[in-house]
Amino acid sequence: MSNDFIEEKYDEWLEVYKSAFEGQHWEDERYKWVAARQFQDSWDIDVEDFPTMLEKSLSKTGNLLVSAGNFPKGMITQFAHIAPEEVREMFRELFDESRDVVERIEDFKHKAEAIHAKYRPDTGNHYQSENAISTYLWLRYPDKYYIYKLGEVRAVAEALGSDLVFKKGRYEDNLRNFYRLYDSIHDELVKDTGLRKRLERSIDPDCYPDPEERTLTFDFGFFVSRTSQESGEHKHLSEENPPSYDEERAVWWLNANPKIWSFAETPVGEVQTYTLFNENGNKRRIFQNFLDAKPGDIVIGYESNPVKQIVGFGEIVESSDGEKIAFQKTEALATPVDYQDLKAMPELENMEFFVNPNGSLFKVESEEYEAIIDVVRELNPAVQAEEAAPYDRESFLSEVFVAPEEYDKLARVLRKSKNLILQGAPGTGKTLAAKRLAFAMMGAKDDARIRLVQFHQNYSYEDFVMGYKPDGDAFKLKNGVFYEFCKMAESHPDLEYFFIIDEINRGNMSKVFGELLMLIEASHRGDYATLAYSGLPFTVPENLYIIGMMNTADRSLAMIDYALRRRFAFYEMEPAFDAQGFLSAVSDSDSPQLRNLIEVMRDLNKEIESDASLGRGFRIGHSYFCGMESGSTEELSDIVDLEIVPMLEEYWFDDEERVSAWRDRLEGAIR
Repeated sequence: MSNDFIEEKYDEWLEVYKSAFEGQHWEDERYKWVAARQFQDSWDIDVEDFPTMLEKSLSKTGNLLVSAGNFPKGMITQFAHIAPEEVREMFRELFDESRDVVERIEDFKHKAEAIHAKYRPDTGNHYQSENAISTYLWLRYPDKYYIYKLGEVRAVAEALGSDLVFKKGRYEDNLRNFYRLYDSIHDELVKDTGLRKRLERSIDPDCYPDPEERTLTFDFGFFVSRTSQESGEHKHLSEENPPSYDEERAVWWLNANPKIWSFAETPVGEVQTYTLFNENGNKRRIFQNFLDAKPGDIVIGYESNPVKQIVGFGEIVESSDGEKIAFQKTEALATPVDYQDLKAMPELENMEFFVNPNGSLFKVESEEYEAIIDVVRELNPAVQAEEAAPYDRESFLSEVFVAPEEYDKLARVLRKSKNLILQGAPGTGKTLAAKRLAFAMMGAKDDARIRLVQFHQNYSYEDFVMGYKPDGDAFKLKNGVFYEFCKMAESHPDLEYFFIIDEINRGNMSKVFGELLMLIEASHRGDYATLAYSGLPFTVPENLYIIGMMNTADRSLAMIDYALRRRFAFYEMEPAFDAQGFLSAVSDSDSPQLRNLIEVMRDLNKEIESDASLGRGFRIGHSYFCGMESGSTEELSDIVDLEIVPMLEEYWFDDEERVSAWRDRLEGAIR
């Protein structure tokens, strides 16, 4: 018998485990053996599509790699899509059995930190803890390793009377002691033939057979840890010896009274303090919760009556100093979650807040948090990381035919005013310029941070911001596209977001924007206004830019109203027939017909500009001749006959002779 634990205590726990094994315990924990089988059947380090293989290999792990506020599987698969070869090499080194296991775990964690800093600094955590990394090791070598959790192994050591020490922050010592303790337990566990027979009766073809009983060993440890804590044999509940949250963060429900302060109005990234005593100097209800809250714990931000909604999330950044705790807001929810929807969930009927809502800070159990986060993410899907190609000023100038100083002006004005309208005649490349300007300012071709909508005469506030929409036999309050995009930008204040509006002058600005006409002004970014429908405070964040596009040749539209004009900068997109980039493209086409046609287009635009009934805003743009397949006579004829001449017929609807003359000149250039 090993000296690492007390034999009598081990024997007592083994009998309890054996009696429970083939009942509900196996039904609840069978997925561990299934996860190991799935990994063994799917893993191939050298496969070409590494990210897909990794996702498939980890697809059956369940809560082994997802728990309360802890998402290692999601993050490592995101990393694999962003940097597949870097992650492949991380796993190759982790699974190199010629190296010390603790060193491999630490190396993997450090490399995950580097990838996180390089590719996803906008996310708060890479989640590749010793717990997650030991899980990967066990999945790869289930006949050798176990899953490590500091809180769990600490409970097992105490329950079995072990002298091995597990202390916060001593990762290397903890890991070595963990493997030593579980190896000792394993050596005794395999001697029990009765337990082996129970396992063999339970194993089915979807399960890993576990010939060395390593999975059985850490399942025994999980059982001892959970059961001992539930029975009160393993307690750390005094103020002198508080509970540990090393591996899994605790979750707290924080009540904010919107009549006093608003969680919704608190900017993402801002740190707030919460006192342990009320204004009368009395301890707040469930005072122990304030003492137990530790840095890294998750905070669910709830606004009480009259709002009664979860409006965001935060994280404890400072534990109690005897007077206060501090938390930082980490996410704003585009779609808050209503009290009534949560109250109706049977999974939450015993949640501390619902049992007695009087108080400020309530404990949320792991299963309760999982139920809440499912509802939250159904309404507010998490943004998935996507690899975005770099894009800069030079990239913009290679695609948009403007002078370099014009790009500098556009970027400078947009950063200052936050709102810009690109106006110009049809075919001047407004849409292309808007998206490419956004990419260049972001430094990447990241479509996830761009939204494009098109206004029309019936576009409304309900479409744009918020309103009641049919939902079956009733009406339901739903968020508009701009509201949700603002909330996304608000949750990532270090990134830039761009909202692009095509045909902006087709909408009724006062009708569409409502009270947001004030909030979009650069001087009012970050200010809050109460929305008419929801009663919630709302802001247009400083990291969101609005780019509108306006066709100056559309006679059906009235002039843009003053209220919008004074909130936007305006830039006119010119036909680029004389721009160096366009001329180079024409020269490269090796098409004399195209060169002839461009000369005629220059003359045509001069006549349009000099026409008193038309003017500069009606000139025809260069984009009709961009992106052509070959520049053949047939292709150029189609552009002239089907796009340019019909426009001239609209311009000079009362002058058929002029239209006919220009048709002949354009077609003659091609011939």
